[in-house]
Amino acid sequence: MGFDNFHSLLRETMNGFLFWSLMQGLGPMIWFYPLNELELSGYEVFVLFYLTPITVGIPLVLPLIQNKWILGLLKFGILCGVSSFQAPTTLMRLIIMACGSGAAMLVLVASLWSPNQKTRTTSFWGLMLGLMAFISSRIWFTSFVPTWWTNQSNSVVLGLGAITLVDHFISGVDNSDDTSSQIKKYEKPCCLFTSMGFGSLLYLTQMCFGEVSLLSRWVVTGYPDHGPQPYTSGPLVLLALSFGVYMSACRFMATSKVWWLLGTLSFGVLYYLPTYQGFAGGLVLAVYTMSVWPEMIDRLTLCPPARSLVIAILTYLVQIFFSVWTTAFNFVPGGVYTREHSDYLIFSIVTCLFLGLFIGAQKKESGPTALVTVDKTKMPSSSVNLLLVLITIAGLCGFAARYDRQHNIHPAKTHPKEFSAAIWTYHFGYDNRGWPSLERSASLLNDTGADFITLLESDASKPYLGNNDLGMWLGEKLGMYVDFGPSTRDHTWGNLILSKYPIVRSTHHLMPSPHGEVAPGITATVNYTGTLVDFVVAHMGNDVDPLDRKQQANFLASELHKSENPVVFLSYVTSKPFSAEYNQIIKKGRVKDIDDTDLKRWCEYIMYRGLIRLGYARLSHGGLSDTEIQVGKFQIPEDPENYKDNKKVTIKPENVDKRLHFNSRFGSFFGSHGYFSDNRFHMSTPKYFLP
Repeated sequence: MGFDNFHSLLRETMNGFLFWSLMQGLGPMIWFYPLNELELSGYEVFVLFYLTPITVGIPLVLPLIQNKWILGLLKFGILCGVSSFQAPTTLMRLIIMACGSGAAMLVLVASLWSPNQKTRTTSFWGLMLGLMAFISSRIWFTSFVPTWWTNQSNSVVLGLGAITLVDHFISGVDNSDDTSSQIKKYEKPCCLFTSMGFGSLLYLTQMCFGEVSLLSRWVVTGYPDHGPQPYTSGPLVLLALSFGVYMSACRFMATSKVWWLLGTLSFGVLYYLPTYQGFAGGLVLAVYTMSVWPEMIDRLTLCPPARSLVIAILTYLVQIFFSVWTTAFNFVPGGVYTREHSDYLIFSIVTCLFLGLFIGAQKKESGPTALVTVDKTKMPSSSVNLLLVLITIAGLCGFAARYDRQHNIHPAKTHPKEFSAAIWTYHFGYDNRGWPSLERSASLLNDTGADFITLLESDASKPYLGNNDLGMWLGEKLGMYVDFGPSTRDHTWGNLILSKYPIVRSTHHLMPSPHGEVAPGITATVNYTGTLVDFVVAHMGNDVDPLDRKQQANFLASELHKSENPVVFLSYVTSKPFSAEYNQIIKKGRVKDIDDTDLKRWCEYIMYRGLIRLGYARLSHGGLSDTEIQVGKFQIPEDPENYKDNKKVTIKPENVDKRLHFNSRFGSFFGSHGYFSDNRFHMSTPKYFLP
C-alpha cells in the first residue's frame, strides 16, 4: 500500500464527509420556514443551489472548475457552507449553507468527471468512505451530526476541512487525460434512466441509512413487543452498510436482476412488516444499497455531466418533496394524492434503480468499467478496505463509549405514590431560530422533575428533519425509558414518551382523520413502584377539519373510558375549554380537568381519573419551541375505592409541603402570559391543590 494513495484517500474521505454534511444540513434549514408558517414559504427556492452542475453544460466551464486553483476556491466555498452554523441569523445561515451546497455539487462534478483515472477513483471512494465516516460520527453524537451540533464541534469539522484544503494546494490535482482510449471500449447508457437511478439511490441512502437508528424507528411498535432498540440494533446496521461497501467490489451483483429483486423485496419487508421481521429486511436493503453505488456511478459518469446530474438531483428533490407531502398533505397543494402513500415513493425508487442499472447499452466487454472502478495500479483496494475497517471500528467504539450500566436507575422516592407528568409540543428538537435545542431542552425537562413526559411533534427521523433520533438522545441523556411512536413509516409528526419507570405495555394509534392530517396517539401503562398507571397521549389534527376533531375526540374518550387503572390524559386537542371535543373527552372518557378554571388554553390539556391532583404549572417555551410545557402532579390513592380528591386551590407555596413545590428555578407565580427569553412560570401558575 503506497503512502501517497492512502494519503489521497484520507483527504478525499474528509471532503466526502463535508459533502454529506451539507446534503443532510440544507433540507432541515429549508424546511424550518414552512414548519413555522404551516404553508409554503418561498424559501424552498434555495434547493436550486443543488442544480449548480447545470453550469458545466457551458463550454469551457468544466475544464475551468477542474483547475487546481478554481477547484480549491470551490472547496473553500464548501468550508464557508459548513461555517454557516455559526451565522448570527437563520436566514444568513440558510443563504451561506445553500451557497456551500452549490459549491459541493460543482466539486462533485469536477472530481467524478475528471479526465484522470486516479482522481475519479479516489474521489468516488472518498465519497463512499466519507458517508461511512459521516454515519459513524453520528454514533458518537447519539444520532446528531457533529457538523451541526455545537459551535465547538462545528469548529473541529471546519479545522479538519481547512487542513484538507491546504493539502489540496500542496498535493496538487492531476487532470491529465489518461483514459480516452479506454472510454472508447464502451457505449453510453441511457442518460435519462441512469440519472433517475442515481437520484433515487441518493435519496434511498439518505432516507433509510443516513443514521443507524432509522431502521429501528421504521419498524417500531408498542410494548412489550417494541422491536429492535436503536442502541442495540445500531451496530448491526453499521456492519451491514460496511459489508455493502465491501461487497461493491463484486460488480456482477450490481448488474444482477436477481440482486435487484432481492433488494426490492427487502424494501417491501421493511415497509410492510413490523419489528424484527422488518428490521431484517432493512439489513438486507442496507447491503444492497451500498453495493450498487460503484456501478451506478460508473454508468452516470459515462453521461454528460450537466444533463445527468441535473436530472439526478431533480429526481432526488421530487422524492424528497413527495416524502414531505405524505405527512404534510393537509398544508400543501395536491396533498390528497400523496397522502400516506410512501408505497408510491418506494415503487418509484426501485423502478428508477432498475432503469438506471439495466436499461441502456451494456458494456461491450467484461472487466473494469471505464471511469470509476478502482485501478489497482494506481489505487490499491487495500487502502479502501483498511480505511473502511478503521471507520467501522470507530463507529462501534462510539456505541461502547455510550454504554451506561446505570441507565434508567433513579434514586428511590421518599413518597413513591406521588408522581408528575408533563406534555410539550417539541418542534422536532429545533429552537425558534432553527438551531438544535437538545441540550437546553434536556436541562429544562430534567428541572421539571417529571416522571412521565410526552413530546409531541418529535419524529425527526425523516430526511428533511435531519434523520435525528430525539427519543434515543433524550432517553440516554435523561436516563429514561422510551416509547417512540407511531413508527416513522406511519406518516405522522411523532408522539414520543419518556418515563423514569418501566413501560409495561403500550399501543400506538393512528387516529381517525378522514379529511386532515394523520394524528398520532399512544395508550401506555407504566409501573409506578408497584402500581399500574395508564396514560393516553395524542396530537389531534388541525383545527380546520371539524369531522377529524370530532372522531379523534371520540376515539380518545373511548381509550380513556376503557382504562381500568388510574389514568392521565396528556394531549394536544386543538379546541378551547368546554368546546364539543373537550366535553366529549371529559364526559365519555370519565376524566376531570386538572384545572377547569384555566380558560386560556388552546391545545395542551392535562386530565385524570383515579388520582389525587397535587399541583399544576405552565412553563413558557423560552424560545425552545413554539409551545409551552404543562406539568401536573398527582398522588396515587392508598384506597382506590374510597378516597377524596383535592378541591381547594392555592397559589401560595408556603401552604403546601415543600416536597410538592415546583422547581424554584422557574421563578414564582406569574399572573399572565410571560414572554420570557428563558423558561418561567406563567399563565397564573403554579397552582397547588389541597384537601
